[in-house]
Amino acid sequence: MSAVAVVAAAALTLAACGDDSGGGSGGGGKVTIGIKFDQPGIGLKQGEKYSGLDVDVAKYVAKELGYKEGDITWKAAPSKQREQLIKSGQVKMVVASYSITDERKKEVSFAGPYFIAQQALLVKKDSGITDLQGLQGKKLCSVSGSTSATKLKAKVPGVNLQEFDTYSKCAEVLASGRIDAMTTDDTILSGYANQAAYKGKLQVVPGVGGDEIYGIGIKKGDTATCKKINDALKKMVQDGTWKKAVETNLGSEYKIDSSKNPPQPAACS
Repeated sequence: MSAVAVVAAAALTLAACGDDSGGGSGGGGKVTIGIKFDQPGIGLKQGEKYSGLDVDVAKYVAKELGYKEGDITWKAAPSKQREQLIKSGQVKMVVASYSITDERKKEVSFAGPYFIAQQALLVKKDSGITDLQGLQGKKLCSVSGSTSATKLKAKVPGVNLQEFDTYSKCAEVLASGRIDAMTTDDTILSGYANQAAYKGKLQVVPGVGGDEIYGIGIKKGDTATCKKINDALKKMVQDGTWKKAVETNLGSEYKIDSSKNPPQPAACS
């Protein structure tokens, strides 16, 4: 009888606990979402405030999945850690300028896409670098785990690639003159070029690579969550929230490729 009472009490205790795991299911639980903390206009942490296109997309999707904004715990998701954060269950989803690639789809699944950016360069205004050929023999910075550096290294074998953990470090060394250029998505680079510390000093060189297709990373094979996220993204476009989020976060100077945006979410698999 005592043993039964203990088991019953334990069951009641567990039932009373909220779901505070990364993979919570909504309806009053908690959810952990991976974002970038150092990308102006995309995912930026300033004190206890979070802003950016990815943050707004994540908030909207979480609401549609049944979570309130106060249910969300934001977790830094550096490029090289994104797959592991998802696979280990530390986050339910990653919304972090996360380009969908065949290689990554071997480890995680993707909902979306929700935005299509273009690869670009960020250089000093007096650099003279106006295209890919201008990178020959130059020092190029990117982030470990990013697709951008790999693409450009293949196109310009003579470039001297240096990798850091964060894009903010790349921007810092670029502004100081220790490197000649940095590369990633034009959305991210535009954010840095418009920061007060770099405005007027750095400029974006567009058209140096292909599409960067942003998806929301989730556990491999989780088609149920994928379908819910895709429904949320479609609703976000239909009710005008997507357009407002893009314009607010990327600014008036950013030229959206309307032939590709907003993109249609792909079928879940």
